[in-house]
Order: sequence, then structure tokens, then C-alpha cells
Amino acid sequence: MVNPAQRRYNRRIIALGIVYALLLFGAVALFVAHLLHGALAYVVAILPSLPIVGMFVAIGRYLVEETDEYIRDWFVRQALIATGFSLSIATVWGFLENFDLVPHVYAYYAAILWFAGLGVGSCANALLSRRSRA
Repeated sequence: MVNPAQRRYNRRIIALGIVYALLLFGAVALFVAHLLHGALAYVVAILPSLPIVGMFVAIGRYLVEETDEYIRDWFVRQALIATGFSLSIATVWGFLENFDLVPHVYAYYAAILWFAGLGVGSCANALLSRRSRA
């Protein structure tokens, strides 16, 4: 059963995901058509990142709004695993890149890794839950 905090979180994340997709496709189209120059190019390039930042804010708001301590603890563990996962991969890759052993990766991949880490954290939570039931 989804509680009110989870419903608000889901609505925020879905809305931000839609805004992200629209801004990203729009920015790509404008840059591919070579229609942007100067300060406007910087503004448009930054626009798709704002919904991602909004997702991080939505996650923080969810943690504040969630009244069920068990569910909040579950999500905090998931976020901590995501943080360790993404920072570990970014650190290792950074050293490999520094020694010219791997190609350069854009910095925004850190957010992608973090969101993937939420999946890893979810799997870890599921395993811990199974273990505690056994």
C-alpha cells in the first residue's frame, strides 16, 4: 500500500522526469540545429540538469515527509548504498582516466550512477529483508 508521502514523491519524480525529457530533447534539437550562441547556449545547456537537481530535492523531501520509520530507514539505506556505489565507481574511473587508461566520461554520469545505485540498494534491501525473515 502506498502512503501519502510515497504518492507525493512518485508524482514529483514522474513530473520531473517528464520535464527532464522535454528539456533534454529541446536542448539537443536546438544545439544540433546550431541555433544557440553565447549566454543563451549556456542557459539552454543547463536547463535539462535542473529537473535532475529537482529529483534530488524530491528525494530529500520524501525522507522528511515519510512518517513510517521503517520505510524511511529502508530508503536511507538504499540512498547510502547508491552514494557509496556511485562515488566508488567515479573514484576508480577518475584514477584510471587520470592515467589515460580509459576514455573521458562526462560528469553528469555521476547522477546516472547514483540512480543506478538506488537499484543496487533496493536489491540489498530485498536481500536483507529475506534474511531477516528466515
